[in-house]
Amino acid sequence: MSAPNAIRIALVDDHRLVRDGLRLLVENESDLTVVGEAEDRQQAFALIEREQPDVVLLDISLGEQDAVPLIAAVQSRWPAIQILVLTMHRDAETVRQSLVAGVAGYLVKGAFATELTQAIRAVARGDHYLHSSITAAVVDDSLRWLRSGTELTAREREILGLFASGHSPAAIGHSLGISANTVRRHIANLATKLDLHGRAALTQYAAEHGVIRVAG
Repeated sequence: MSAPNAIRIALVDDHRLVRDGLRLLVENESDLTVVGEAEDRQQAFALIEREQPDVVLLDISLGEQDAVPLIAAVQSRWPAIQILVLTMHRDAETVRQSLVAGVAGYLVKGAFATELTQAIRAVARGDHYLHSSITAAVVDDSLRWLRSGTELTAREREILGLFASGHSPAAIGHSLGISANTVRRHIANLATKLDLHGRAALTQYAAEHGVIRVAG
């Protein structure tokens, strides 16, 4: 039985089996309790609005939906609610955009159960928590951003070239072995980094900077 002042947690994952496992794990701790579950962004926002949990534990990919917009929306409306990501995605771009959107912690699936409960308690008291396997990637990515300015990385040029050539995020993701949502995050990052918005503007930039060849 959870304590009266237990940390109240909302579970957001598109897989019921994962949510069931998380609920069992969380509610085995006397100071933690689950106040509800959701499987997509719409359900999650309604749950958070209704229950006002202390911590939202969510996967960054909810089926075909990207959870980054949900993170930003929740943090904008309820900044006191702490968000802890638990996901299989560990690429630097996904981690960076999640942190920028406002997550307090980032864990990868495969972490020990004790680390998950430690992370929940850490973010609930206002601390940040990063899984050890992504810490180095976050530092490297931050340094690269500080040094590069608007210079594109090799991966960004690759994605920009495919996108400007007319390929969809799903096709690009299949080609590069990453998710379509990760591709969309890269494209959103490129738009912000270059201050260019829309496929036409990005395509023009790609052509002018030799990322793609334009038939003449």
